[in-house]
Amino acid sequence: MTTGTERLLGELRRTLRDGGLYGSFLVRDLETGDEIGIDSDIELPVASLVKIPLALVTLERIRRGELDGAAVIVVPPGRITTPGPTGLSRFQHAAHIAVEDLLYLSTCISDNSAADALFALTPPDRVGAVLHEFGLRGIAVRHTMRELMETPVERFDPADVHLAHALAIDAGTPGRGHRVPQLDISRANTGTARAFVDLLQALWQSRPGTEGAEPPAIHPDVAARVRGFMANNLVRNRLAPDFDSDASTWSSKTGMLLNLRHEVGVVEHADGQTYAVAVLTESRVAAGRQPGADALMGQVARRLRDELRSRWV
Repeated sequence: MTTGTERLLGELRRTLRDGGLYGSFLVRDLETGDEIGIDSDIELPVASLVKIPLALVTLERIRRGELDGAAVIVVPPGRITTPGPTGLSRFQHAAHIAVEDLLYLSTCISDNSAADALFALTPPDRVGAVLHEFGLRGIAVRHTMRELMETPVERFDPADVHLAHALAIDAGTPGRGHRVPQLDISRANTGTARAFVDLLQALWQSRPGTEGAEPPAIHPDVAARVRGFMANNLVRNRLAPDFDSDASTWSSKTGMLLNLRHEVGVVEHADGQTYAVAVLTESRVAAGRQPGADALMGQVARRLRDELRSRWV
């Protein structure tokens, strides 16, 4: 690591601290394997990021003939009224939806009820087992999304949501246990920035233009479908402003739970450079809406990408 890189990382750590964020970042050049990160091996609860492995494994099971993508599932109404959940989670009546359409809702608009309908077909332990078949480690899939909808936020009036965030910030242990089970790494769905970059690399390894590389573990058709869902992600207020442009495309998935704010994705530049980016953060500010934190995540991730990109020129 050069002196300039060390100086940059020190500056970015201070910037995150001053902004009330603890961050785990990793950016990897998918062509060269060069990478740069901040605390990239810290394990954190991943919230809705688990919907990427869920989509991957569901599509793999469809490819194997274990599931029918056109099969229609009856999804009960979520009837959730608290801020945040989307799609079927807010429906008042049952819906009849095909498996492949549930994949769109789960991945592109982060619909928890759609994800749980998919988990009913492929339980968490099966999702983890197929990830291991693909040689992917470091992502623990332990529970469905319903557990994420039963947090202290639901027990407070809207005006008191900050109290739930204060509990999330203050009730942890040095070993990353937590009084809130969804934030306890021994019970939650968890992962690291490095594990998600490895997953992204596996998904992008079989894209057109990578002929001659090591044969991918994930079938090219399955990987292409997952990439397509991520390209159509509708939640674009976090890292997208720093990576999406007329000269680049940003494909990603976000995750948010209490004081956790995450996003992982791949930026593909018109000049052929491609970078995987994983950002997992915890906020130290007891507030539900923090647009400044979202902006800070993107700014730090972009500066890390810029550092790698400068080595290519």
